[in-house]
This record gives sequence, structure tokens and C-alpha cells, in this order.
Amino acid sequence: MLTLNPKITRSKKFSLARLTLIGVFISLLLTFFAVQPAFGQDAPKTDEPVAAAPTAPAVTVSPDGATNAVAVPAPADEAAKAAFEAGITKEPASSIAGVVAHNQASLNMVWTLVCGFLVMFMQAGFAMVEAGFCRAKHAAHVIMTNFMIYPIGMLGFWAVGFGLMFGNFGAVGTMGGQAILDGGFKVFGDYTLFGTKGFFLNPSVYDTSVYALFLFQMVFMDTTATIPTGAMAERWRFTAFIVYGFVISTIIYPIYGHWLWGYGWLAQLGHLGIGGQKFGVGAVDFAGSSVVHAVGGFVALAGARALGPRIGKFNKDGSANTLAGHHIPMAVIGTFILAFGWFGFNAGSTLAGTDNRIAVVAVNTMLASASGAMIGALVWHFKTKKWDPGMMVNGMLAGLVAITAPCAFVDAGSAVVIGAIAGLLVIWSLGFWEKQGIDDPVGAISVHGVCGIFGMLSIGFFADGKYSAGVNADGVVGPVVGLLNGGGAGQLIAQLIASIVCILWAFGTGTLWFWIQGKFMKLRPTEAEELEGLDMPEMGVLAYPEFDKAKA
Repeated sequence: MLTLNPKITRSKKFSLARLTLIGVFISLLLTFFAVQPAFGQDAPKTDEPVAAAPTAPAVTVSPDGATNAVAVPAPADEAAKAAFEAGITKEPASSIAGVVAHNQASLNMVWTLVCGFLVMFMQAGFAMVEAGFCRAKHAAHVIMTNFMIYPIGMLGFWAVGFGLMFGNFGAVGTMGGQAILDGGFKVFGDYTLFGTKGFFLNPSVYDTSVYALFLFQMVFMDTTATIPTGAMAERWRFTAFIVYGFVISTIIYPIYGHWLWGYGWLAQLGHLGIGGQKFGVGAVDFAGSSVVHAVGGFVALAGARALGPRIGKFNKDGSANTLAGHHIPMAVIGTFILAFGWFGFNAGSTLAGTDNRIAVVAVNTMLASASGAMIGALVWHFKTKKWDPGMMVNGMLAGLVAITAPCAFVDAGSAVVIGAIAGLLVIWSLGFWEKQGIDDPVGAISVHGVCGIFGMLSIGFFADGKYSAGVNADGVVGPVVGLLNGGGAGQLIAQLIASIVCILWAFGTGTLWFWIQGKFMKLRPTEAEELEGLDMPEMGVLAYPEFDKAKA
């Protein structure tokens, strides 16, 4: 049963001021719905077929069309064929092409939404992992940063972030959408720095496909925003966290995300090259090793550096002490939830249930997580003769992060190798940052930042050319081929450029933000509050009131 702090009292009567505010709020709400189009309907569609989006990140087909294409009956006439190929569904029910196009778009929308629901559930996994790896006296505080980043980030992304990131996306062709996301701030010709349409999901983008894209991409953003809460846990004021949530969801995440997924300049690197060698098809990141994970990881590094280490983490000689987490089973269960949600994360990034490549993506995701966990377990046992749960968990998460970018572009063997390298890399990285005096209670910087960058680079090495993405110099979709499969260095260079930009952007803007924020508000609680535990001073409740805090 939920009980309130006995010191908190409530008035039994509403004051006149409260009644007035409630009346104003209801009036505004009714006015809002009165001026909107009928809820749940598509925006009006033109009579002319709408061209497909100039690019659709992570929505691709195989070069030969054999393994991923969907067989459908041929339309009876040219008008039906044009409508079908454009993904619009105005053909009468008697038209085979119209029925097939409508059903295919609907199936793709259901697939994308369900995968978005899976990714949303990952928030529970993050909450359990971070709370479990932190101490009991901070548990309520830590888990509520994971909870509140969801509504904070959602509102920020709805208001500003989505428009900046996808305002130049074009049409969500897999779901029969119109090309109404058509605004971008351009430099040097067609290169865009950010989108300029779709803020507040205003009526100009009132289309079912846009709404589906928003839901799916919003939960991706929320993953990025959650990552720093682990690295900054146990010494972060909740008020400062709330302000940060709006900043990362409205500026830091969507700008870099636009450059790769919103038809921005990094996605168009295939137009450029050196000495006749094109930069592959441009930088690609299928499901977000850099866009989601590395951005979150290097903002986390900036935040952990700004806050400094927890009290008692480091000795005067620089050696580190272990501040053990209070609930290892909770962290392990949270990892299972994350691994489950990752199927939505990666396979859902096709934005199409009719794209049979989802089977390859799902299997690669599984295999990389397995090899990452095994390497984490074995290497740590070799070093310490102990089977450490934390290293097994972080090994699995490292494999998942690393495979997120290349999961659609590699085969099963490469997925195992990528996961294994990530499992080894995370162990090295954890030790490296600790030696630099960086206190990261859950290993977020290593798992998401370092392994996210490795996942991006692995495309340039391991991509086998069986799947397509990006925009090459001719403006058409092309296969992604890595260095080890005869693709030359072009794709690797594109991935390297995007990775360097990611680190500079995320760490640079994160550092700048926390410096500015620190000038206007306190980032860290007092020493007394931190030693007591942040649950009671910040939240007013204890996660475990029966615990002896001296032993927690």
C-alpha cells in the first residue's frame, strides 16, 4: 500500500483558485480538440501519387531483390500500378493492387508500433539494471530518474526533437505515408543540418505514418536519455536531472540523429570521396550504435566528469574502491528485459514487417549478445578466478550495443565475432576509465559509448553487401560492403567520420551543457545528503525502509 510522508498534509477543500485553474485547463483542452481534424484520421491526401522518400534510414531491400522482396499480384492498369508503387491506397476494394498496398502498409505499421512497444519496455530493464548496480540508500532516487526520463523526454521530443531530427525525412514509404516531412535547414546545396517541420506534431504533419514514426523514434530517444542516469547515479540532484532531460531530448540527441537518420549530411557522404574512391554509400547506422548508444555514452562521460566521483570511490593515491551494488538479481533480470526489447530495437528498424531481413537481424542480435556474455565471463574468470555477474551482464549488453549498427549488414559468423570483440572491449574500457578517475557506477560509458563506436566501425569491416542502405553519389540506394568483403576503404572511412563526429558532438555538447547548467544551479547534493543516501533528502521516501542504512 502506498503511504505518504506523515509530514505532508492535504486540504480537504478545493480553493477558489484551484477550481478556476481546473476550469481554465478543461476549457483549453476542449478548445484544442475542437480545432483539430477528427482524431485518428489521416491528413488529406492528394490525388497524385506521392514519390517515395529520398532516403529512409534502415528501410532497405536486397540488391537482387530475391531475399527480401514481397511477391504481390501485378496491378491491372498503369494507374493502379503507380498508386501501388507510391504506397498510397486510394484504389477501390476490387483492385488487387489497392488491397495489397493497403494491407502491406498496415502490416508494416503494426510491426513498427509493436516493436516500439518492446523498446518502451526496455525502460524497465534500464531501471532494474541501474538500481541493482547502485546502493540501497539511493535506490528510489536512481529508479525514478529512469522512470521520469520517459515523460520528460517524450514531451521534449514531441515539442522540438522530432522536428529537428525528422523534419526533412520525406515520406514514410513503408507505411504508405505522404512526403510531408519536407523541411530542412540546408547548407552547401542539399546537405541539411537539421529538420524544420513537425514540431509539436502540428496539423501539417497529421498523418498516421508520421505518428507511427514518432512513437518508434521517441522510445529510441528515451534510451539515449536514460544512459547518462547510470553513469551519474548516486550524486545527481533530481532538479538538475529534470532540466537535463529536456536538453538531451530537444537538442543533443536529435541534431546528431538527423545527420544520420533524417537525411542529413553524414548520410550523404556517399556523394563525396578522395581520389575517385567514394565514401561508400554514406555513413549508415542500422538501429543506433552511434545515434542512440554512443551519443548517450559520451554525454554520460561528460556528466560523470562534471559531477566527479562518488564519495569514497577513490583513495588519495588514485586507487579505486568497490562500491558494490545492492541487488545483483535485479540487475540480471533487467538485462534479460533489455535483451528481449532489443529485438524490437534492431528488427523494428526496418520499419517494415514485410522485409524478410528481420530474421537475419534478430538472429545476429541474439548471437552477438551470447558471444559478448561468454567473453565477459571467461576473460574475467581468467584474470580473477571469479565468475563475476557484473562482467557477464556488461558483456552481454556490450555485444548488443555493438551489433545494433551492423545487424542487418553482416552474417551470423560476423555477428559472433563482433559480440566477442565487444565483450573483450568493455572489460578493457571499464578499467581504462577508472584509471582516469571517472566514476561510472553501472559501466554506461564503456557499454554504450565505447562499444557503440566499435559497432559503427564494424560495418566498415564486416558488411557483406547483401543488404542496402544509405545514399550513394547517384542518389540511389546501394549495397553496404565492408573492407573485408572487397568493398574497399570507402565505407570504413564514412563510418570513421561519423564516429569521430559522434564523439565530438556528444561529449562536446554534453560538457558545454553541464558547465552552463552548473553556473546557474547545483548539480550535486551536499556531502551530508550523499552520505545519508539520496532517497530521503531528494525523494522523501526510502526504497527499503526496513534496511539498516549503515549496512546498505
